[in-house]
Amino acid sequence: MLMKLTRYSALLLLFFCVSPRNLSASTEELTIAVAANFQYAFEEIKESFQSQTGIRIKEIIGSSGKLFVQIENGAPFDVFISADMDYPQALRDKGLTYGEPKVYAYGALVLWTVKKMNLSKGLALLADPSVNKIAIASPEIAPYGRQAVRVLEYEKIYEQVKHKLVYAQSVAQVNQFIFSQAADMGLTAKSSVFAPSLKGQGTWIEVDKDIYEPIAQGAVILKHASANNGREAQKFLDFIFSKDGRAVLEKYGYALPI
Repeated sequence: MLMKLTRYSALLLLFFCVSPRNLSASTEELTIAVAANFQYAFEEIKESFQSQTGIRIKEIIGSSGKLFVQIENGAPFDVFISADMDYPQALRDKGLTYGEPKVYAYGALVLWTVKKMNLSKGLALLADPSVNKIAIASPEIAPYGRQAVRVLEYEKIYEQVKHKLVYAQSVAQVNQFIFSQAADMGLTAKSSVFAPSLKGQGTWIEVDKDIYEPIAQGAVILKHASANNGREAQKFLDFIFSKDGRAVLEKYGYALPI
């Protein structure tokens, strides 16, 4: 009986001495907060990363501003992929990140419609009586929304069209408004028109980059990761900046940092 108990105890001890890190190939998972404009490129990056590393990813998609608030309030995210640098830097200033945020891409704005409308007039078309509703992301929480307002002000048509503006909670919702024709057209992220589900739908023109601030998009590892799975978070961040990651970014119309 004593021998049986001893053998059982030894097996039990061996089980509990197995390090969680040794089981990481089957249990590793990252939770990543992803700005809505980046979700299409992110899906490809995610699939490639998971395939190459075996590390699973759970993404939370939303406007950068809403994700920022969630992180401030303790949401257990490992990496934040923002649509600007302001939100990641603010988290850094609050001591909620591991390391400095880095610019991974520069986004661009497009004017997009799925209705039969002639975009040859450019942004001036927004003031035309034939256009009743224009979708943009909320400038209060979405960097692309802030730059959309800047574009309208630069073109001196904001006062003419502000009553037409339909504010969305994120770039993803802007795209829904455009695609469903709840809005006649909208100012959205260029990456959207390269998404497999949206590519070739309607017509779009790129907004002149000289009339709005460069949309420098930042990524940062969060403090939650440094206490739990910092190594895996760093692997993912490195992957975005790798040759494979940068190829996906270019495919979706992003300009790359040097």
